[in-house]
Amino acid sequence: MNETVKFGALDMATLIVYLVGVVAFGLFMGWRQRKRSQTGEGYFLAGHSLSWLTIGLALFSTNISALHLVSLAQQGYINGLVFGNFEWMAAFALIALAFFFVPFYIKTRVPTLPDFLQRRYGQGCRDFLAVISIFNAIFIHIGFSLYAGSLILHALFGIDVWVSVITITVLTGLYAAVGGLTAVVMTESVGTIVLLIGSILITIFGIVKCGGFHDMLRLIGEAAKTNPSATLSVLRPAGDPSGMPWFSMMLGYPVISIWYWCADQTIVQRVLGAKSESDARNGALFAGFIKILPVFVFVLPGLIYLGLTYQHPVAKTEEVYATMIQDLLPLGLRGVIAAALLAALMGPISGSLNSMATLFSYDLYRRIRPQASERETIHVGRIATLVGILIAIAWTPLVANFKTIFDGVSMMLCFIAPPVSTVFFWGIFWRGASYRGALAALWGGFVICIITFLTLYAPMDWAKGVGGSFGAHWLNLLTWFDVAVVKGYYINYMVMSFVLFIVCSIILHIVSRLKPDAPDAARAALTWEHPLSALEGAWQGARDFRLWAGVLFCTMVVLYIIFR
Repeated sequence: MNETVKFGALDMATLIVYLVGVVAFGLFMGWRQRKRSQTGEGYFLAGHSLSWLTIGLALFSTNISALHLVSLAQQGYINGLVFGNFEWMAAFALIALAFFFVPFYIKTRVPTLPDFLQRRYGQGCRDFLAVISIFNAIFIHIGFSLYAGSLILHALFGIDVWVSVITITVLTGLYAAVGGLTAVVMTESVGTIVLLIGSILITIFGIVKCGGFHDMLRLIGEAAKTNPSATLSVLRPAGDPSGMPWFSMMLGYPVISIWYWCADQTIVQRVLGAKSESDARNGALFAGFIKILPVFVFVLPGLIYLGLTYQHPVAKTEEVYATMIQDLLPLGLRGVIAAALLAALMGPISGSLNSMATLFSYDLYRRIRPQASERETIHVGRIATLVGILIAIAWTPLVANFKTIFDGVSMMLCFIAPPVSTVFFWGIFWRGASYRGALAALWGGFVICIITFLTLYAPMDWAKGVGGSFGAHWLNLLTWFDVAVVKGYYINYMVMSFVLFIVCSIILHIVSRLKPDAPDAARAALTWEHPLSALEGAWQGARDFRLWAGVLFCTMVVLYIIFR
């Protein structure tokens, strides 16, 4: 697309009103809760006041970023619905969060997940997770979101990439720093509604332009003749052109989902702010129900647009989302989509900044200054927010080295997740998991994961940029390894994530048996005696989480049968 999308006066008014309104609303919520925000619990955890509805909307908004709008439309255009697995399988991960992890998080009332890891294992595990979680918030949650958002803003308005990155980050960081988690969660809830409305509009207008539902299916079928990967199937066989066969998702996704949905501070912080265990559990399940929608409103529009344009395909697939707005939506509605984009851009950034500030303040700063006051802790958190913004902005351009944005973030998660998922999974299901075993799995697994990523999966341009003779020797090593070892034996990075999880689990089990912990009742209380113990408890009627978990599980099974 050579020209920017045309917007009418009503579109621009809608966009400006939303941008000003959401920043003002975030600042207002921070001011309204100013007394509560004078304490660390109030600022970082919203005073444990969040309801299931707010938690569910905020979980979805924190997860769904501009990255999803841009990259899922791109993947739908290239590969059909197969990458929708990353959305639908999240429902099963959220069921696991509600059943197995939430009770321990709420019972211990921990402010951060590294704090929980210290209670289950020890201080060294807390330090490791705090650093990794801060890295994850800045480089993945914020960095990839900023890059995806800057691309789409440039395509929509012709705004310079750096101008859009800096402006959106500063505005978002403003209410995140001032209002804390309360401001973040409330703006995320509003943003989720706007995001869904805008995305549903694109899907509806795409179907209408096809001539109706049946014509849409016909056009998709025609497009599949020239692009066999562009189908409605989400479960693909081995050797599928998408590079994402069904077994890679079934093996790899549980590994990254334990880390992302159950142990990532940026995501789970909304659950930690719940006013009750019931709200925390039902909020997670509500987010699982909302996660059904992205396949139909983010991925499917890209596939629909392929059906409309397969005879003259889009040259730059990263611009598919912007092109769809231009071709499918009339003037007057494009501003709603632009507002939805801003919601998808600002929500994850604000949430990540808040969680990163929480981690730095509680898990690192208070480690150095345990006598720090509540006011000092909050002040340090705000400074950490500013520093995080600057680092994320500097990292953003390097994201362009990946094949696609979604491919990049998925790949990085696959090599961060295995050690952390290992210690959380075995920590709550096996009382024999010891402190030294967990440390060995975290550090040993981390080294193995990094070496595997840099050797087999990192973009070659990164090696070229290392600099000097070292960069040249490293590139030669990668080239030799590719020819001598990997050529013809490429392992999908999702499958590799599962392999690395097994390796980390073996490390944890061996060291735990060689170096067991002394009996400790407090640690034992943070482990399920039996997985089915999570089903115990009095029946709570229509609010019972077991009822909604069953409904969600059956819904997902039906969807997989239909779109298999």
